[in-house]
Amino acid sequence: MKFLYLLIAALFLGSCNWFKQKTKDTVNKTGEVVGKAGSEFVNGVSKGVEKSFENAVVVSDALKGEGLRTGKVLINGTDSTSDNIVTAYLIFDKDLSQVLTVKVFTAGGQEYGRVSQPVTGKRNEARYVDFVFDKRTNIDGKGTITME
Repeated sequence: MKFLYLLIAALFLGSCNWFKQKTKDTVNKTGEVVGKAGSEFVNGVSKGVEKSFENAVVVSDALKGEGLRTGKVLINGTDSTSDNIVTAYLIFDKDLSQVLTVKVFTAGGQEYGRVSQPVTGKRNEARYVDFVFDKRTNIDGKGTITME
């Protein structure tokens, strides 16, 4: 009889350990699946945000004739303002020294911001230039940015 109790106790303890290990494995697998799904979700959201914050950038024919091109154009702001800064990577194919006017338009074509400033660059130079709009101008994610 003692032997039977000992055998039952050993089986019971052994099965508890097995159950504990199976639970741990299941939790780990679940965490792995959730982690992968979460990372795919974040990647999808960031791509969606990237696509939804695209503005068309139009450089006037006159500026193109002067040898000005743009690379990447970013929209940002300072800690105390909204997104009111257009940072443009300007590429100078010719010497240039003139006042540039940058305008922002809604997707519907309505102008809501304009700034002018002198820009100079030598042939084969390229650099970022900040165009700072009025602090009340919040540059939308979709629309058009023009340079003239």
